[in-house]
Amino acid sequence: MSPVAGNLFILAAPSGGGKSSLIKALLEKHADQNMQVSVSLTTRAPRPGEENGKHYHFVDVARFKQEIADGTLFEWAEVFGNYYGTSRTVIEQTLQQGIDVFLDIDWQGARQVKQQIPDASAIFILPPSEDELRKRLTGRGQDSQEVIEQRMAEARAEISHYAEFDYLVVNDEFDHALADLERIVLTQRLRLGPQRARHHELLASLLPDDRR
Repeated sequence: MSPVAGNLFILAAPSGGGKSSLIKALLEKHADQNMQVSVSLTTRAPRPGEENGKHYHFVDVARFKQEIADGTLFEWAEVFGNYYGTSRTVIEQTLQQGIDVFLDIDWQGARQVKQQIPDASAIFILPPSEDELRKRLTGRGQDSQEVIEQRMAEARAEISHYAEFDYLVVNDEFDHALADLERIVLTQRLRLGPQRARHHELLASLLPDDRR
């Protein structure tokens, strides 16, 4: 990819970790159109309240496999028997517009993205305890006990990959976790690469060509 002004943020967490709520709160706090969450493709059925094109692009398995074959997905994974993936074209175009993009994905997707873009900032969200995680999963009221136990097992497997990430945020007190996430994002925005791309005209006006 060519140099871009936007930053790519990868957020992963076990189910019930709260990453989607944190991303939503951050976007609402910085409603300046310079941040957005990527809308993934998935083959799973919509949950109550989910809208096509807003929460996910809901597609059938045949369409998803065609996307894989065409090489148009930035990353993809199979989770609980369903496919999830991210459009490469949309992400690259958005970053080139100077907009920060958040990928709400699992550790498998995070690994794929980091292999392609090592500078992407990978953030892992942890629940404060196993008891709290179980409470959050049970509180949804949408899944059977068998499914909850399956999700707890998957959560432990997800958490085992935390060391592959650049940042670790514990989502105990929501406001504190949000503040931690915000600090990470704002710090990344000030790195040399994004700042050089964002302020290219300013640098050009201040320095001769051989010193930029």
